[in-house]
Amino acid sequence: MFAPTANPRSEYSSDRRSAARRAAMLMLAAGLGLVGPMGGCAGTGKSGSGVSGTPVKADPSLAAAQAALDRNDRTGARLELLKVIETNPTMSEAQIVLGEMLFDEGNYEAAEPRFRRAAELEPQSFRAQFMHGLTLHALNRLQDAVSAYLRALKINPNDFDANVNVASAYFAIGEAPQALPFAQQSVRLNPRHGQARYNLGAILAALDRHEEAIVEYQQATELVAITPQLLVSLSESLMRTKRYEEARAALERSIKMQPSPLAYERLGSCQFRLGGPAEALTAFEAAVKLDPDYFPALNGVGVCELNRWIDSNRTDEAARQRGLGALRRSLQLKRAQPKVEDLLSRYR
Repeated sequence: MFAPTANPRSEYSSDRRSAARRAAMLMLAAGLGLVGPMGGCAGTGKSGSGVSGTPVKADPSLAAAQAALDRNDRTGARLELLKVIETNPTMSEAQIVLGEMLFDEGNYEAAEPRFRRAAELEPQSFRAQFMHGLTLHALNRLQDAVSAYLRALKINPNDFDANVNVASAYFAIGEAPQALPFAQQSVRLNPRHGQARYNLGAILAALDRHEEAIVEYQQATELVAITPQLLVSLSESLMRTKRYEEARAALERSIKMQPSPLAYERLGSCQFRLGGPAEALTAFEAAVKLDPDYFPALNGVGVCELNRWIDSNRTDEAARQRGLGALRRSLQLKRAQPKVEDLLSRYR
């Protein structure tokens, strides 16, 4: 969905937060139930002191690692941190800094046990619990990520990133009711954050609370760069509230920015409800042209062609055959479609 960054304060200063955390706050894809790393998971910034903007604490045993980090010698820093951990495996700070280095490099499998160990060593460390959750999220271990985020939020319930991310993870595993309070809290914490508004809109839409979702989507359009996906999400809720003219305008704008089978199929559905079957058929056909296997658009083509046949007093046999052919193709692609099966049985 989009990638503005947040500036929450946690147990460590916000101006020294890990670049992994800044650059990789996970987001959901509104209306589609997808999650992914925002802007990519690789870290994008360092401060002069320490990896990923997080300085190594002033512990004598970590001095060599700190010196390597100051020289931007990540290999040397990793070796020094491993020495520290071998000597003192209970030093959570060394585990965390090494985990952040690995996370920034995109090596989530290696980073996860580092954060897990740090979280075990310091159960009251927000930083350890949050970064463990973030890494699990990047690994698509969503239920585990939820548990880690909840542990972090128990320590600091007002952390913006943790609220956004746990909502994202809950949403991705199909638990929109559980996601809602955290999405609402993220908006309370940062009302001007477009990503949070967008995510809350998606969760409200999943709960069939479309009037409220529209408000959040519209707020998002004022706070972030408008994307085709945002416009499609907005249009879906507008259609669910029978605001078809507004939905059509949003979909046409989305298509102008970036044509997609989804946007064309939604436009076709909108046009059909506005009483324009010819325009609807054109949109459905455009969707199929972009993706011949997009079965919702094939269903739209089928319905429009069968309506053309009926409007011709059932004389346009070619339209009926085109309609039935589109519906059969749709069933080949996705079998369990009772309504499509019913149409085929009635009009074949």
